[in-house]
Amino acid sequence: MPNINHKKAILALEDGRVFEGFSFGADGESFGEVVFNTSLSGYQEILTDPSYCGQIVCMTYPLIGNYGINIDDVESRKIFLSGFIVKENSPIASNWRSQKTLSDYLGENNILGIEGIDTRALTKHIRLKGAMKAVISTEDLDIKSLVKKAKASRGLDGVDLVKEVIYDKPFEWNAKGRYKVAVLDCGVKFNILRRLEERNCKVVVLPADASADEILKLKPHGLLLSNGPGDPAAVTYVVSSLKKLIGKIPIFGICLGNQMLGLALGGKTYKLKFGHHGGNHPVKDLRTGRISITVQNHGFCVDIDTLKKNDIEITHINLNDNTLEGIRHKKYPLFSVQFHPEYGPGPHDAQYLFDEFIDLVKNYKR
Repeated sequence: MPNINHKKAILALEDGRVFEGFSFGADGESFGEVVFNTSLSGYQEILTDPSYCGQIVCMTYPLIGNYGINIDDVESRKIFLSGFIVKENSPIASNWRSQKTLSDYLGENNILGIEGIDTRALTKHIRLKGAMKAVISTEDLDIKSLVKKAKASRGLDGVDLVKEVIYDKPFEWNAKGRYKVAVLDCGVKFNILRRLEERNCKVVVLPADASADEILKLKPHGLLLSNGPGDPAAVTYVVSSLKKLIGKIPIFGICLGNQMLGLALGGKTYKLKFGHHGGNHPVKDLRTGRISITVQNHGFCVDIDTLKKNDIEITHINLNDNTLEGIRHKKYPLFSVQFHPEYGPGPHDAQYLFDEFIDLVKNYKR
């Protein structure tokens, strides 16, 4: 049961649907697009994924927080999402690595959480109606007022959220490595950088607005386009830079990186009804027939029908809805995937993609 000492909180959706519960973490009022995540664990990685900037995340698994929080598993420098929704927030954290509770962690980062609501009903509503703007509040408990605020709040369509999560200046992730890889930071997760370091790469992270000339000036052996939040069509400066880099250097795109690479290759993107958020999405590699269980977190997708099939090979498909999950250029050394190969709920199903990238990097270095 929710802690009775916590304040009453209300979640109001722009279509008028309202859920009442109790706050944990911080109090106040927060706006964002509400989405659901089907992962059974990994809530700390979800909280610190910059791709969730501008969103309120509902966890479908009913008990969250039972193994606490530790500093080693964060995926970025802070929490970027706007709010956190759970059925029950565990007041007890039982894990030998735990350093604090989920509630304390949200409070320290001024993130508003709400518990005690029917997360199953909310998830079914989003599946039926689609992801939508919402507000969580412990201050304003007037339903009509909150629904009005939710309708008037900023959405994700056409909004560049990348600029809100990236590092301001370039930095080196690690000091040594046989292959020099530039990572274009659009909201990069640390585990992507770790996977490159494990493969003998010296990783240099550049902000998303770095120009093509600035990237090439570093003389990297490869370029990785990171994940990130929001509408890819709004990040026009990255797409512009990519058009100048195609064919000049090996490129590997992940999630938002896949979408922006699709745009740079002449394709178009569109918004999914409720997105893909979770750690149990089956993806088929059309080249081998192999099926991977993948981690996903995106609300937009590349339209398969807009890609030039003479130049681009479709390599991966989502088996839940047949949406695009991966592409490869038939001439140039570049490919990308919509899911997150740096994680492995399988547990290591998709990490072979980093090895494929390193193969391209090796050939380029020769």
